Amino acid sequence: MKTVTLGRTGITVCKNGFGALPVQRVSAEYAGRLLRKAYDAGVNFFDTARSYTDSEEKMGLALSDVREKIFIATKTPSTTVEGFWRDLETSLRLLKTDYIDIYQFHNPSFCPKPGDGTGLYEAMQEAKAQGKIRFIGITNHRPHVAEEAVESGLYDTLQFPFCYLASDRDVALVNRCKEQNMGFISMKGLSGGLITNSAAAYAWQDQFDNALPIWGVQRESELDEFLSYIDNPPSMDDPKIKAVIEKDRRELVGNFCRSCGYCLPCPAGINIPQCARMSQLIRRSPSAGWLTEESQKMMLNIENCLDCGHCKSKCPYGLDTPNLLKANLADYRDILAGKAAV
Repeated sequence: MKTVTLGRTGITVCKNGFGALPVQRVSAEYAGRLLRKAYDAGVNFFDTARSYTDSEEKMGLALSDVREKIFIATKTPSTTVEGFWRDLETSLRLLKTDYIDIYQFHNPSFCPKPGDGTGLYEAMQEAKAQGKIRFIGITNHRPHVAEEAVESGLYDTLQFPFCYLASDRDVALVNRCKEQNMGFISMKGLSGGLITNSAAAYAWQDQFDNALPIWGVQRESELDEFLSYIDNPPSMDDPKIKAVIEKDRRELVGNFCRSCGYCLPCPAGINIPQCARMSQLIRRSPSAGWLTEESQKMMLNIENCLDCGHCKSKCPYGLDTPNLLKANLADYRDILAGKAAV
């Protein structure tokens, strides 16, 4: 089994991590089956968050009896000390544990530091002193915040979007984490569903011996794919995998929505993470699912855009979201017209 060590934490785990955001979308029974199957196959790193509705609770129900054999990472989105402690105590209770291995600030708009006036980093230090957390982490979608966190030396781990659509800046960030002996956790290894070849996704991640990908799964068939790579890891030496990656990079790198959701809520009720990448989704998965009456209604809601600039100002990737939405709507209409003509 291939393993990865998260920098100075010394935490060494299976190269396949379990991202538990999607289990909030399935029943407790089904979530438990997924979590337990992953554990039984050798997965021992599980990442969740206070913001993922009942994900922590489902994880606690499924894995509390093997707590000492796994590593748990969770997150707080709080911007106040009071909220920090409330989130931590809630997470401990729901996860049925008395400590969190890695407690992470969840995508803050700045890099919390001692003496910055928020008291957030000091709260982390106090929680660690009390034994309620073992290591201090941060997650982010903003490259400048992530880079500041790495250079600060204050954090044991960084969680950041990383997949084979990554930019040179993203790759440099991962390499810098290695230089700083800082653990790196790869989120969105499938780019929010735009990457559909899990073998290619795994093989590319495998090139970075300090990166721990956390795969978000909500179907047993998806989990089975990643579990199969534990004993039979796909390789970048495979010309078919190289071809898939090269094709996807040609089609997808650049001005595309990563589906991080930080533009929400939209004042006009537009489902931005879906609508802003419809052009890619409809060409990379069975189109029928995106041409339903419900999907058409969702896309036509783009016409109600207020041009308020909220989504654009919140996008950590600097996308011109309103124009991206309009371009996707125009393309969607063309696809619908072509479908009708056939």
